Amino acid sequence: MANNWNIPAWLEAEVRQRDKVCVYCKQEFLTPKKSAKHSASWEHIINDAKIITRENIALCCRSCNASKGQKQLSVWLQSKYCKERGISLETVAPIIKQAIENGQ
Repeated sequence: MANNWNIPAWLEAEVRQRDKVCVYCKQEFLTPKKSAKHSASWEHIINDAKIITRENIALCCRSCNASKGQKQLSVWLQSKYCKERGISLETVAPIIKQAIENGQ
């Protein structure tokens, strides 16, 4: 997975260490050759590519990233996609829970 988002190397390493599975659905990341939709992608939790902080950068599967798109996190968690996959405030990674607690 290439870093085309100007994420500094130190932050990229930190996030890769923290996010071993999708921060939303907990899917293990696969290589793009094995499954494009389950490969890792960079997620801006707040939909602003200029916010490059450990609180806003995460790794999620491409399927969740595509579904979330530009939606606000709290709105997306109410979507059919999340309901069908059992994704909720209770099941997401701590970094996502923190974002929601901060108004996302």
